[in-house]
Amino acid sequence: MSIHLLPVGRPFVPPVPIPPSYLLDGVGKARLVSLSTALPLAERDTLEPLSRRVSLDQKETLFGQDEPACSVFNVTSGALRLYRILPDGRRQVTGFAFPGDFVGLSMLDRYAVSADSLGPVTACRFERLAFRDLVCRQPGLMMHLHEITGQELSRAKDMMMLLGRRTADERIATFLTGLQERYVRIGRSSVTLELPMGRLDIADHLGLTIETVSRTLSRLDRDRCILIVPGGVRVIDQSRLDLLSAH
Repeated sequence: MSIHLLPVGRPFVPPVPIPPSYLLDGVGKARLVSLSTALPLAERDTLEPLSRRVSLDQKETLFGQDEPACSVFNVTSGALRLYRILPDGRRQVTGFAFPGDFVGLSMLDRYAVSADSLGPVTACRFERLAFRDLVCRQPGLMMHLHEITGQELSRAKDMMMLLGRRTADERIATFLTGLQERYVRIGRSSVTLELPMGRLDIADHLGLTIETVSRTLSRLDRDRCILIVPGGVRVIDQSRLDLLSAH
């Protein structure tokens, strides 16, 4: 895990209502729920009347760790960094949320992580009780949300193995191929990969130091496996990247 120290003892701040300036389209506007979500069209239509769109600028917080979990969110554009602050002040980046992803689905009373925007972000906000009541009345929607939650658990298990068994090269390669798979699902390029997160974020996600992340990316670039480009990387040797990331 990360060894980057952050201040401890962050005081709990009760959640405040989302300010009116964050509300863009009101309630029930067409296509508020992300078209990139894994939910079928019928389920998206069912959720639309409950949704309110919110927007964040770069480095704004959608919700904080240990705050009461009052809402569920569906990301419609941009990317979020999900992280925990450990008791000793270290930061653990648990993942990143992209268009189509739901955050806050666990139904715990408090958020287990914080969610910050890596750039401009828009998301649909659902009041938790209304969301839960709708899911209970819609078996098909419940089934699809269970599938989404199962995928998240599978990624978490893969991350546990990644942190315990892989070299730095393998961790970076697995991270990049994982991004490829997620980008394909939302219709983005799987050759030139946008990296909205910084190298420190990648380090805190993969249990590496920022120096190791930088050295590894530079080495993969020199070996013509990838090409570092502004804002991301371009995959040059897909077969080698797949080989490095293979379980």
